[in-house]
Amino acid sequence: MSEFQLTNLLMKMYDNSAEAIFFFDRMGKVLTMNSAAELILNAEVLDRMAVGDKEAICMSCKGYTNEQELQTCISCYLKSPDEDFSSFQVYMDTRGKGVIPYTASYQTIDAENGIRVFMLRDLTKQYKTQEMLNQKMITKNIIKAQEDERKRISRELHDGVAQEMLSSLVELRVLKYMNIDEEVLKKVLQMEGALMRLLDDIRHLSVELRPATLDDLGMEAAFRTHFKWIEKNYGFSVYFTAELDSKRYEGEIETVVYRICQEAVFNALKYAGTDDLAVRLFEDDGYLKLHVIDKGAGFNLNAIHPKGTGLGLYGMRERAELVDGQTTILSEPGKGTIVSLEIPL
Repeated sequence: MSEFQLTNLLMKMYDNSAEAIFFFDRMGKVLTMNSAAELILNAEVLDRMAVGDKEAICMSCKGYTNEQELQTCISCYLKSPDEDFSSFQVYMDTRGKGVIPYTASYQTIDAENGIRVFMLRDLTKQYKTQEMLNQKMITKNIIKAQEDERKRISRELHDGVAQEMLSSLVELRVLKYMNIDEEVLKKVLQMEGALMRLLDDIRHLSVELRPATLDDLGMEAAFRTHFKWIEKNYGFSVYFTAELDSKRYEGEIETVVYRICQEAVFNALKYAGTDDLAVRLFEDDGYLKLHVIDKGAGFNLNAIHPKGTGLGLYGMRERAELVDGQTTILSEPGKGTIVSLEIPL
């Protein structure tokens, strides 16, 4: 490549670059800047630069990040040319966008004439991406901690509290076969009934917190157990079909699918005004898919005040995103609701 061609390419980069580029002399006066640099500066700053004010850039600069502070003007990069400022972060007050973080570079390119170049690259998009990633990781860790705590409490209720109550129930039943008067026997029978109901409640709570079948046998078994319990206690029929190529999936995927289905079925039970629904769990084209379909009341997806808090629908979407999945909700008043989930495998 000839020197002319290289110069031409560098001029095109200077003119068309999205990075703001400034050239300073040894006194800190701006010699020239590209169009990207002009776009980020306020009119007053540009006017001050035009008349040779070497402090003009300071009107826009709100400090850089060093090892001690997030934003500082101490040992300013413009006034410390001998220090290494080949890559650092700086905050600039920009035209119409407020203070924005930039990754910056300030280097001497002509030592003899004291010419330095100051280059800025907008970090806003990168910051937003990082923020979204951090938020996703925080949510993921919170939900994992919740599930771990649910599992611990569930096991404690099942293996500890429920077993102790069962032992007490056995001891109580022994009293029925002892020589006790009628009044005492009547009281024993009442206590036995109360303990049986309490034991059933504890077992149900244990399953609701974290079904052991989900961890031990997988989604299909956990769903069948859960739907049988719903039909027994609420008279609500769930027609469940499973068409799975694999018996087990990653623990996180199984938990997400189970919780989303549980929430969708619970919402139908509360709001759909129907006696049954269909749940289909299957694999298709590299995706694990779940469909929960009811032909009940339905609702307006654009309603300002839908039934319930709306947190359940938000929670389903949030959980799906943890495994790169997606939920879709279709509903119209009087035409039922379809909740769909798909997760890449």
